[in-house]
Amino acid sequence: MTGNAHTPNTKVVVIGGGYSGTLAANHLRLRGNLDITLVNPRPKFVERIRLHQAVTGDYDASVDYGTLLGEGIRLVVDTATRIDTDARTVQLASGAELDYDYAIYAVGSTAAFPAAVPGAAEFAYSVAEFEHAQKLRQRLEALHPAAPVTVVGAGLTGIETAAELAEHGRNVTLVCGGRLGPALSDPGRRSVAKAMRKLGVTVLEADTVAEVRADAVVFADSAVRPSAVTVWTTGFGVPDLAVASGLHTDEMGRLLTDETLTSVDDERIVAAGDCAAPSGEPLRMCCGTATQLAPQAANTVLSRIAGTEPAVLEYGFAGNSCTGLGRRAGLLQFGRQDTTPVNAYLGGRVAASLKETICKGTLWGIRREARKPGSTPWFKGGPRPEEPALAPKVVEET
Repeated sequence: MTGNAHTPNTKVVVIGGGYSGTLAANHLRLRGNLDITLVNPRPKFVERIRLHQAVTGDYDASVDYGTLLGEGIRLVVDTATRIDTDARTVQLASGAELDYDYAIYAVGSTAAFPAAVPGAAEFAYSVAEFEHAQKLRQRLEALHPAAPVTVVGAGLTGIETAAELAEHGRNVTLVCGGRLGPALSDPGRRSVAKAMRKLGVTVLEADTVAEVRADAVVFADSAVRPSAVTVWTTGFGVPDLAVASGLHTDEMGRLLTDETLTSVDDERIVAAGDCAAPSGEPLRMCCGTATQLAPQAANTVLSRIAGTEPAVLEYGFAGNSCTGLGRRAGLLQFGRQDTTPVNAYLGGRVAASLKETICKGTLWGIRREARKPGSTPWFKGGPRPEEPALAPKVVEET
């Protein structure tokens, strides 16, 4: 029998099984006497940073949770619809409820289609979620390779999607809305433009899409361009669970937290990943941020259980970004910690190899945390919880 006969195990529910939620659940195993439940709408983990590869049909972006979760973590395949902070329950779409002592809010982010662009939500596709990528893949499989494909948005997601589709023989136009790769340096931007020309991508840097139709896009100057499929890659949205639960959020719906990632409404709810807005200053929405916030959110919970003061968030984003330009080329843009770029980059096959290493390494890090909780580093040397939070599991023989 696991646990102390007189003290029930502390129940921690992790809501969301993406990079942040899965890593946080594994990290919680630093303390033995916890009942850890991970709630996720899908039965498999999704490599979100590879969804642009999944749409071409030659990469499976889903991974069995059995290879990622540490022993003893319970997976519940369901969707959280509301957190009842008074009753301390997470209500699920199936009608079931999960009791919790602490909850880690890691619901992530999703696509956002602008209401100001008619037809975007109705006709455009996305690569923000697994189901979105599947839908786009099915649509592409029904099209002739020469059919015009329009990718709207020239941030890193748009660039990767356009390059991937073009490398697989698609007739791709990339609409930048003002600037190709706005987060890149000028030398990095020129490198991406060169790669796009080599792949045959038509880059419309200054143009802006004002309307999406089933078979075309309409530009701000009223020009109409045929588009058999339009992929929208600009902006993020956040699931409305926090709003539905009556918790304070920012204008996008991210949960407002203090600098320990604790909800400003309830110290038993701790956030991590894209859905968190610590001290009203949300961090960059990306995998690199999610994997940093995960162990810190878990350690905040462990500290509270131990009765010690949680550590203040330490964020060590290096400022670098690595972008795939198909499978044979890439771009590593060097940058400052505030995410502004410097005029230095690494390109070509070396960057592509590095990008692949990063993608594989992300899963490797989650698996390592499952095998050895606490192995994920705290960037900038942030402190761990006090020793009582790391107490070993108590096992009683019956």
